[in-house]
Amino acid sequence: MPTPATPTPHAPVQAADRYSQSLMMRACRREPVERTPIWLMRQAGRYLPEYRRVREKVGFMELCKNPQLAAEVMLATVHRLGVDAAIIFSDLLPILEPMGMDLEFTVGEGPVIHNPLRAATDVNRLHELDRLDRLDFVMDCVRVTRAGLDDAIPLIGFAGAPFTLASYCIEGGTSRAWLHTKSFMYQHESAWHDLMDRLARAVSRYLVAQLAAGAQIVQLFDSWVGCLSPEDYRRYVLPHSRTAMAEAATRAPVIHFATGNPTLLPLLTLAGGSVIGIDWRIDLANAWQVVGYDRAVQGNLDPAVLLADRDTVRRCTHHVLAQAAGRPGHIFNLGHGVLPQTPVENVLELIATVKANAFPAPGS
Repeated sequence: MPTPATPTPHAPVQAADRYSQSLMMRACRREPVERTPIWLMRQAGRYLPEYRRVREKVGFMELCKNPQLAAEVMLATVHRLGVDAAIIFSDLLPILEPMGMDLEFTVGEGPVIHNPLRAATDVNRLHELDRLDRLDFVMDCVRVTRAGLDDAIPLIGFAGAPFTLASYCIEGGTSRAWLHTKSFMYQHESAWHDLMDRLARAVSRYLVAQLAAGAQIVQLFDSWVGCLSPEDYRRYVLPHSRTAMAEAATRAPVIHFATGNPTLLPLLTLAGGSVIGIDWRIDLANAWQVVGYDRAVQGNLDPAVLLADRDTVRRCTHHVLAQAAGRPGHIFNLGHGVLPQTPVENVLELIATVKANAFPAPGS
């Protein structure tokens, strides 16, 4: 991957107002902007040939734990794509290692946890994350990435939401039916809430630490929570997601993103987040009405659209922009991450289309 000059880590930037007038930050605050800001989940990923060349030499977790290289990957991606925000190059799961989970990323299988939590008493094996020193590589990644970015580009930190992290802990890896997770949740409710409490406290500390290290925004990813009904979300998840975001929300914008079930949107909004991420399973206009116009929204192009021809990419991008109707507070993104098969040219076409749709100046 093209390697930008490697900056030296420094103390967290104190003059936060240098970033406050960026398109992304203003959209988070639902202020008028000249055009819709855009960034992409998984914007540094396998669809980029430069990234694939890096990964031929370095394993995924090795890359995540190398702050200089992780920052270089994201900085080069931001430079190539011209997006309006960067997100640290990391993963949802490293937070589980200092909590006692035996995590491995295997080729072709993804993350595997070798000591999953299956019985109620197993929750006692999950350590309280009262120190973050074993996650220093993440904070260093924040510092190095922030130092290499233009001031007009905010940096997003992130964490997995308590439900998604709990599901990995219980399933031991990825799942399609989440049977172990749901069985544990229903059969061991007290142990479930104990587990979720521990994870929520850990996520809260982790997000706050990323902000202290130099991030301007944080995003909470609840990638698997769409498997739940609204009633189950309210009973088993909502208070813990609220805890995970509450402290960070006093310091910076928080993007709350979940995928898979649009009927959860009112409850996701209730749980917290100044920006609510919307996936592609609902029209953006309808979603924003459900969320309420007192919140910003992010989304929500179907990632599969980027596998089509460029005319389709432009048409579908214009459709999402039309759904937002120029209302302040829209951040353009996909409804989930960029797919590995995506042509780079289509990603560039998407970004160019969004940037070309400037809003009229006031009074014009």
